[in-house]
Amino acid sequence: MTKIIAHLGPNGTYSEVASLCYVQYLQEKEGIESQLIPIPSISQTLRTLAQGKADLAIVPVENSIEGTVAITLDTLWELEGLHIKQGITIPIVHNLLSKARSNSDIKTVYSHPQALAQCQKWLENNLPQAVLIPSNSTTEALHHLSHESSSGAIASSRAAHLYDLPIKEKNINDYPDNCTRFWVVSREECHHGDYVSLGFSFQANIPGVLVKPLQIFADKQINLTKIESRPTKRSLGEYLFFVDLAGDVSQFAIKSALQELATVTKNLKVLGNYDIMTIDRQELSQF
Repeated sequence: MTKIIAHLGPNGTYSEVASLCYVQYLQEKEGIESQLIPIPSISQTLRTLAQGKADLAIVPVENSIEGTVAITLDTLWELEGLHIKQGITIPIVHNLLSKARSNSDIKTVYSHPQALAQCQKWLENNLPQAVLIPSNSTTEALHHLSHESSSGAIASSRAAHLYDLPIKEKNINDYPDNCTRFWVVSREECHHGDYVSLGFSFQANIPGVLVKPLQIFADKQINLTKIESRPTKRSLGEYLFFVDLAGDVSQFAIKSALQELATVTKNLKVLGNYDIMTIDRQELSQF
């Protein structure tokens, strides 16, 4: 049986690279064949899975420089029946692609907002004249290069190879250890792993409302690896919270904590219990 995997497209995005890593993992570890389908946006990628048009979806969730990919968390909170199955962390190496004769001729630079932000200092120092224009993905930005001789785009070396575009500058990341974590999302629950991600909201955001959930985790000596808030989009000043913690939902302490958490929150959603695999640059070079 072939697994249909949706990812942020077009081909050549970092999401596709993460997906190729996971395809290789499925083939080597489980003997499962996969077919990748590129989707125009992160939200649509997850909706494709929720609608049963794919077996898995692979979406970015956090970058080491720019932090959380908010649309991923917002969409997972909104949609029902989706569960994180696996985490994948890959190194990100940005390149400047352009058909311009020189960098001084580049007047506009296109890319995904995260990529533009991750190269902000380099762009300020090397292309101060360029206007930065966001696109839905790093690869979508490339179509401008064919008919705008004064444009550039930030994308992967794989994208440059796929679309036969020249790399003007390599490795323009502001920070050399730039990496992004992706989530493999499924409609099937996974009940084991080293990490748990969850979200919760309250009846009202009153002073001290967050203390009780944090105290539950502290009392049970559960290590929180991340916590952040997102607006509920209902009213200014109302928030919901996303938490990552170390552990397995089958462990007594975590199972007990989730039961207690349900009594002090209005809505509680366990997004997934999963492991994270880390891909190094050498492994990534084959894609």
